Amino acid sequence: MAFSSSAAAAQKPAARPRARPLEGGRLERLSDNLYLFRDTCNVFLLKNGDRALLVDFGSGAVLDHLGEAGVTKVEWLLHTHHHRDQCQGDGRAAEARIPIAVPSHERHYFADAENFWRNRRIFHLYNVRNDFFTVTQNIPVDRDLRDYEVFPWGPYQLLVLPTPGHTLGSQTLLAQVDGKKVAFSGDLVHSPGKVTDLFSLQYNYGAVDGADMAIYSLARLREAGAALVCPSHGEPFANPDAGLEELAGKLKNWCYFYGTKNLTAENRLQPVSPHLVAGVTTTSSFYAILSDSGKALFIDYGSASGNFFTSFMNATAVNDRIRFVEHSIPELKSRYGMKSIDVVMPSHMHDDHLNGFPFLQRHHGTRIWCYQNMKDVLEQPRHYNLGCILGEPIKVERTFQNEEKFRWEEYEFTVTHAPGHTHYQMALFSTIDGRRTGFTGDNWFPAPAEAGFQIRHNVIFRNHIESADHLKSIERVLREEPEWLAPGHGAPFHVTRPMLEATRARMAEQKKIFEGLIAGEDTNYGLDPSWASIYPYQLTGRRGGSLSLEVRVRNYRARPARLAASLHLPAGWQARPEEARFEVPPMALGSASFTVTLPRDWPEHKPRVAIAADITCDGQYLGQLAEGVVDIS
Repeated sequence: MAFSSSAAAAQKPAARPRARPLEGGRLERLSDNLYLFRDTCNVFLLKNGDRALLVDFGSGAVLDHLGEAGVTKVEWLLHTHHHRDQCQGDGRAAEARIPIAVPSHERHYFADAENFWRNRRIFHLYNVRNDFFTVTQNIPVDRDLRDYEVFPWGPYQLLVLPTPGHTLGSQTLLAQVDGKKVAFSGDLVHSPGKVTDLFSLQYNYGAVDGADMAIYSLARLREAGAALVCPSHGEPFANPDAGLEELAGKLKNWCYFYGTKNLTAENRLQPVSPHLVAGVTTTSSFYAILSDSGKALFIDYGSASGNFFTSFMNATAVNDRIRFVEHSIPELKSRYGMKSIDVVMPSHMHDDHLNGFPFLQRHHGTRIWCYQNMKDVLEQPRHYNLGCILGEPIKVERTFQNEEKFRWEEYEFTVTHAPGHTHYQMALFSTIDGRRTGFTGDNWFPAPAEAGFQIRHNVIFRNHIESADHLKSIERVLREEPEWLAPGHGAPFHVTRPMLEATRARMAEQKKIFEGLIAGEDTNYGLDPSWASIYPYQLTGRRGGSLSLEVRVRNYRARPARLAASLHLPAGWQARPEEARFEVPPMALGSASFTVTLPRDWPEHKPRVAIAADITCDGQYLGQLAEGVVDIS
């Protein structure tokens, strides 16, 4: 593969650190085309004629020994994770114009390491994960290694398997080499039954969260069926199944000893009825409706467990998306006869419920259907500032209107708009195995006995809530007369009409509480933090270029609103028009369009800036009510 790297050419390579010369280092031949070089970590060389691919790099001293394998050119350097012992010599690779590929969810630890160190909390330290072992200078990155995708090189196809544990973004690279499957496993395992260290398996204060992830990853690596495991430290070992199982057992014993009993690897699905299966131990509940044909319709599909979701969320870079690791699908196939995942529908637009949607699209050909007002949020997530948005676009195939009916396989469904937990939410009703069931997302849950009521709800203002939303939703549930509600967290629960009517009364009381608390003529202005907004919220521009945006205003009043809007921009930026005047009808959303031009000499050390919109409503100046951010390339 010829090297053509815009990234390496555009960035000044990191300064090459001084390193003690490696004494006695040499390439060790493991098979015809596979070599090991022992450095600050094990560096593996995969050979194709006189060309090579390296897995991890250490100090970079391997470049002084290429001739021992008859190699004249290194065409790629691939990393299993971001720790310094893997990549401290990457400045030397950049100098040699060797393209570098890194785990996609750890890219910022390489390409933006200096900014990481500017922002890493040290005082008040409860986030104790070992990202302190990050390099100190930026490393140019030429390609992301994306989970579950294949990296082709010469005659080899390297599968990228997510194996979090030692770090949250760790990956194992799997390839057929000289007639056997080889796993380059990073620091997931040191040797049969052993890890390199235990402190890297703790991300949060007092937790065994990294150990839980490592146990899950070891199970997935065992399923991959490698004949040879090549770890970053320790010796390569063949016939690894028993050694991986031994290590997983030891880690489980540590978790049990410490008092943690609920391990992600031990989660199991819960059958609700012959054609309905629930995943209630995943981070959010998801449901598989099974057809007699073997097809499945999923409602939601989030992360493998609460630990997987929370740990990945806390480690996600500001402009990245939360990591996803496959779960539950093998069990659905082996225990419940599922043959394919035909359709997946989100109960609402929150990332904990649809984190796995892009994976289903890419690797299972699953179609995405949703309620109509979710479509733009899913397809254009950068355009909104709402709670819990997934940072990856999701292409939607079909949408539904309020109270629309549709058939899928042998089932008939009714979709209703179900605002409350968020404006972008549906309720889905169907009769499955003789029971009328409502899939209601995060609107309704069984309340604890001491609460004094039987169904609870929640309120998150950043999700876009209006005063009557929960009342509208419960009235629509009442019309559909379900016997069971399947919530977005926890197991399905039985409901009766008196329970639902009591909930309607509580939601009417909530509306009165909102109206009594909030000043002004319309309560909804005090519930919606984004009634004035910039769309898109996260913009992308370039030096000397222009970008388009809208200032949007939602009028909650019963009369038209006269608006004037202008943009507050960094020095040297220009907006056209300078001011826009527009009128918004009652209970409607209106907007004004702007074009913003960026200066050619905008400094590189300011790659992300905030802008604001000045708003005047009916002659009253309200100030800079709306903001957005611009990423500059």
